[in-house]
Amino acid sequence: MTALKLRFPTPDEPELPLDMGEHGVAPRAGGAGLAPVADGATPSVRFCVDRRGVWLTVSDGVRGVHVNGRAIQRMAMLRTGDAVYVDGHELRLVSSTPVAARARAEEAQDAFDTADADLRIVLRGVGGRYHGRSFTLAQPRLVGRHADADIRIDDPGFAERHARLERAGTGVRLIDLGQGEGSLVNGEPVRDAWLQAGDQVVFDAHHRFVVEAPARAVHLPDDDDGVMPDAHALLPATSRGGLPLPWLLLAAAVIAGLLSVLLLFGAA
Repeated sequence: MTALKLRFPTPDEPELPLDMGEHGVAPRAGGAGLAPVADGATPSVRFCVDRRGVWLTVSDGVRGVHVNGRAIQRMAMLRTGDAVYVDGHELRLVSSTPVAARARAEEAQDAFDTADADLRIVLRGVGGRYHGRSFTLAQPRLVGRHADADIRIDDPGFAERHARLERAGTGVRLIDLGQGEGSLVNGEPVRDAWLQAGDQVVFDAHHRFVVEAPARAVHLPDDDDGVMPDAHALLPATSRGGLPLPWLLLAAAVIAGLLSVLLLFGAA
């Protein structure tokens, strides 16, 4: 799982790395923002990290907890880029690796070769007008207020041609068209970015999408000589051959004789 951290709204509170385990957060004394709780204190919310991801749990009696504008009563699973509001204060779940730095690394490695583009990559809406709807990327998708936009956001303040999304190898390329204020990728403001499976993109504050793609196949290394060993040859000698045929016949004869004796004396 990608290393994540929790970003607090106040600049004087350092970001909290989310290692495996539980991390409690509560309002500061006097209500001036949020902060991690000390050992023994009761948190308002807990961020629980395990192999499956990050889970938000709300303590008993706590109200006013929202994730991306949706009220949470007990528990919610979080994605990178989610905005969590506790008592009106915002927390943001972000990646430890900035999107811009990752993009430079991907460009240097040429990992997004268009010749190896995956047609199964989709953009799935998880918030806003397109919640629950998926867009394939077999062709570039225009995001904007224009009538011809594939992902149309009909907001007077939104640009007619905001951005373009196009498939690039095993990922997606987000290209800003220079008519807006950029987009949010995993909670970070960007203009151009390389997107990978699991990344969350936000347009106009509340239209949220997640990049989804099939898991990449894992290729097992071959034998040193390039030839896979015979599975029969790997079995122990006792497993391969079992008992020789004459011994099986002898055992069957002995069992038959014992049954005959039992039947004979039983009848007598």
